[in-house]
Amino acid sequence: MKIIKTGDEFLAEMEARFGPPEDFHPTATYIPDGDCIEFIARPGPYRAQRLDDLVTVYLSEADDEIVGSLIKGIQKLCRQLTEKLPGFKVNVDDGRIRLEHLFLAYTWSEPLQSKLIQRTYRKLIEAAEATKAEADLCVV
Repeated sequence: MKIIKTGDEFLAEMEARFGPPEDFHPTATYIPDGDCIEFIARPGPYRAQRLDDLVTVYLSEADDEIVGSLIKGIQKLCRQLTEKLPGFKVNVDDGRIRLEHLFLAYTWSEPLQSKLIQRTYRKLIEAAEATKAEADLCVV
């Protein structure tokens, strides 16, 4: 039995067993058990930083750019957005929503606490728009 000591050795062993990894594709996945959407815009190691009660942003360890996010409380958020912004339903197509629409609707409905949070939401919107990230919803 070979003992793997480093991450590079692990990756080499996995590639030897299973072949090269598939090309990366950005994802946005609704997770019903957690009532959250996890958005991964690009691959690589990241650290999680809580932005506010809604979003935890994933920042690249290499360059602090946005890698993705975790959006919590999706059912409650959608209900609140539909009450405050009745036109929000227009952005939900057959139970799917583009993440930039979700982020935009939230920023329009809630005061953001600081310029840093505003900039971070702007970057999340840009990342979601660039990747055309969509997620299934089970509400609205």
